[in-house]
Amino acid sequence: MKKLIILGGNPETAILVDIAISMGIYTIVVDPNPDAPAKKNASETYDIDGFEVDKIVQLAKDLKVDGILVGVADILVKPYGEICEKLNMHNYATKEAIEAFCSKDGFKRYCEKFDIQDIPGTYLGTNSSIEKPKHIEYPVMIKPVDNGGGVGMKICRNDKDFKESVKTALQFSKKGVVLVEKYMECDDMAAYYTFRNGIPYLSATYDRITTKMQGDFSPVGIGAIYPSKNTDLFFEKIHPKLCDFFKKLNIQNGILNLQFFVENGFFYAYDPGFRLQGEAPHIHLAHINGFDHRKMLINFAFTGVLGEDDFPEKNDYMFKGKKACTIWILLKEGTINAIKGMSEIKADKNVIFVLDRFKEGDVVEKEWLGTERQVFARVYVVADSIEELNAKMSEFKDTLVITDNSGNDMILTWPETINAENYL
Repeated sequence: MKKLIILGGNPETAILVDIAISMGIYTIVVDPNPDAPAKKNASETYDIDGFEVDKIVQLAKDLKVDGILVGVADILVKPYGEICEKLNMHNYATKEAIEAFCSKDGFKRYCEKFDIQDIPGTYLGTNSSIEKPKHIEYPVMIKPVDNGGGVGMKICRNDKDFKESVKTALQFSKKGVVLVEKYMECDDMAAYYTFRNGIPYLSATYDRITTKMQGDFSPVGIGAIYPSKNTDLFFEKIHPKLCDFFKKLNIQNGILNLQFFVENGFFYAYDPGFRLQGEAPHIHLAHINGFDHRKMLINFAFTGVLGEDDFPEKNDYMFKGKKACTIWILLKEGTINAIKGMSEIKADKNVIFVLDRFKEGDVVEKEWLGTERQVFARVYVVADSIEELNAKMSEFKDTLVITDNSGNDMILTWPETINAENYL
C-alpha cells in the first residue's frame, strides 16, 4: 500500500482524501487543526502546520511515504513545492510557477513581464503610508497578496474605510503586503487549464456569479455556469498569449485556474490558483469528459505522470455540448436549527455531486461573511440546456429550507435566472 501525505484539512481537501482512500492509498493528513474535516477519514493524521517544512520532511522520512500532495489551499502550494524538492519527490509546483501563481503580487509582476493585462492596482506594506493611490479612483478592492477565499478582502469607497481595511488586510498577509486594485463591476469568468508533459490544455471555462448583498464584504460566488459565454472570445484573444506565457514559465504538469474580468471585450486577469479549486471544475470534467484531476494528481505524486495518454482526446472545454452549473448556497450569520430538502436535491437525476459543509447545530460566525467559510453547500448540476438549468435552480430554491433558532431563513440568496440567449 502506497503512502501519501496530503497537506491541508479543509472540507474540499477531505474529498481528495476520500478519493485517495478509494484508490487503496494510505493517506496521512497534515494540518494544525486537530478537528480538520480532511482528518476524519484519513489513515493517519498529524497536527503540524503546513509551513513547518523541515518537520514535514522529517515526518515523511520517518513514515517512509511514497508521495506528497497539496489539497485545496493556495497558501500551501509553496511549502508543498519545498517539501517535494527536499525529498526529491514528484512535484508539479516549480519555483517559477510558485512565483507567478501563488501570490497576488507575484502574479501581477509576471503579468507585467509577459504582457498579460491585469487589474490596475498597486501595493501597500506594513511600512507604507496608508493612503489611497492617486491614480486609482474609488471604489477600490483591498486584498492580502498571499491569502484566498475572500479572507481579508474588502471593497472601499472612502478614505476612512480605506485606512481601516488596509490595516485589517495586513493582518491576513504573511508577507505584510496588500494589493489595492480598481473595483471591477463587469462580467467575471474563469479559465481552467491542465498541463501535461509541457503542453497546456484549456479544460473548462465558466462564468462566476457573485452576490453583492453583503455590502462591502468581498463578493462571494453563488454560482458558476459552464462553458462561459465569453469562451470563443477568450480562446481567440487570450488563450494564445497565455500559452506563450506558460511556455516561458516552463510549466510541465499541474492544473491552473485563472479568473478574468471582462469589460467591453477586454480581459483583466486576476486571482490565479495553481491547485485544485474550491469551485471544483474537476467534478464536472470527471462526469462529462471522463478524467478526474484528483486521481490524476494522486497518481502524479507517485509516478510523475499526469493522466493517461488519451487525455488530449477526452479533453473538451465545450463540454460536448452539455451545460453545467455549480450552485453555491451561502448562509447568513447564526446557528443552524433545521435543514430540510437536501436529500431530495442529492437524489435529483441532474445532480452529479453535492459538497455540504455544515450540519444542524453548527454556527455561522459573523467574521466568516464575505469569505468561502459561509458556504453551506455546492450543488453540481449537468443538463442539456440553460433552460433546464434554470428549471432545476428554481426547483431547488423551493425545496431547500434552512432556518435558525428563531425560525428565520438563513439562506442568503440564490442565483438569478440565466439569460439563455447569452449561451447560444
